[in-house]
Amino acid sequence: MSKVVNVAMPGATGNLGTKILDELLKAGNFNVTALKRIGSKTTVSAPVKVVEVDYESAEGLTAALEGQDVVICALGMGTDASVHNRLIDAAVSAKVKRFIPGEFGLDSLNHLTRQLPVYENKLKVLNYLEERTLRSGMTYTYVINSVFLDWGLQNNFILDLSQHNPTIFGSGDEAFSTTTMATAAKAVVGVLEQHYDKTKNRAIYIQDAVVTQNKLLAIARKYSPETVWEPVYVDLAEMKAESYAKFERGTYDMSTLYSFLFVAIFQEGYGGRLERTDNDLLGINEMTEKDIEEVVKAYLPKN
Repeated sequence: MSKVVNVAMPGATGNLGTKILDELLKAGNFNVTALKRIGSKTTVSAPVKVVEVDYESAEGLTAALEGQDVVICALGMGTDASVHNRLIDAAVSAKVKRFIPGEFGLDSLNHLTRQLPVYENKLKVLNYLEERTLRSGMTYTYVINSVFLDWGLQNNFILDLSQHNPTIFGSGDEAFSTTTMATAAKAVVGVLEQHYDKTKNRAIYIQDAVVTQNKLLAIARKYSPETVWEPVYVDLAEMKAESYAKFERGTYDMSTLYSFLFVAIFQEGYGGRLERTDNDLLGINEMTEKDIEEVVKAYLPKN
C-alpha cells in the first residue's frame, strides 16, 4: 500500500507527463491534480482535477500544492531553473512529502556529464532540491533512464529515420541505455506505490535495453529494404571540440546544445550506458529483440 495518495503534476500534458498520468490513474490508488499554466490552451483529457497556476507566483504555487503528498514535475529541463526552484520552494512550504524532479534522462550524477554546459540549468535545479530537502522534511527521488527510445526515434534524435542518410555519432557501435516513456512512467508509480522508503533521497536507474546506433540502423534496413541507407559519420572528439569553441564564442544554439547531449550519450565515460540499474527493484523486464524491432518499425517512414 502506498504511503502517499495525493499527487500534483506540473507538465501533465507533455509527452512524458501524459504517460505518467495514465499510469497513476491505472494504479487506482492516487488522487491526481494536474497543474496547468494560466491561459494555456492545452487540455487534460484524463478525469483529474486541473488547477491553473502562475509559475512566477510562489504564493499561488504553494496554495495549489496544499494537501499534496507528492509533486511529479514533468516540465522539461529546458524550462528555466527558476521555475523548477520556485516549485521546490512551494512544495516545501506546502509540506509536500516527496518531490520527483524533471530529471528523466541521462545520468546527471556522472562527473563528466555534469561538466557539460548543457547541464548547467539542470544542475541548478538538482543542487537546489538537495539543499532544500536537507533543511526540510521533504524527500526526493531522481529517475535516470538515459535516452528515451520512442521519443528519440520520433524526434529524429538518436537516429534520424526520416531520411536515407542519418547522422551516426562516433563509429555507431557505442552502446547506450535506452528506455521508453511508458517504462519511465511505470517506474514512477513503482517508487510511490511499492518502494517509497527504498527510493528516498536517491536516484533510481532504469533501462529497457542497451542498443547501438548501428543496431537501430540494421533494424531499419531489415524492415525498409527498399531504402538505400547511407549514414554520415561524425567524429565525437571533433564535435565536442567544435561545440566548446562555439560555446566560448557565445554561440549556444540548439545545434550546440544537442552536440553536448550526443557527447553524453555516446562518448565513453559519460554514463550513456548505465553501469547498474534498479530494474529488479521496480519489476522492470528488459525488452526482447523483437520488442526493440517493433519500436523502430513504428517510426520508419510510411511508403
